[in-house]
Amino acid sequence: MEIVAAAALGKFIGAGLAAIGSGAAAIGVGNVAGNFLAGALRNPSAAGSQTATLFIGLAFAEALGIFAFLVALLLMFAV
Repeated sequence: MEIVAAAALGKFIGAGLAAIGSGAAAIGVGNVAGNFLAGALRNPSAAGSQTATLFIGLAFAEALGIFAFLVALLLMFAV
């Protein structure tokens, strides 16, 4: 019975570690948005042409967070 409890505990520890990626994605989104804002404030005329790059960077950062969330869910509920 103890082995089953240890395996369940291991699943939750692994899911918690995988969920750290969601926090890292939030930090990445903050960096992307902050750097865009800093560049836009330095050169407002170039900000319009960099908006597409901003959204691509935000999408990549959020995708990593979503993947980490999915891995955490798989570790918790699979098997």
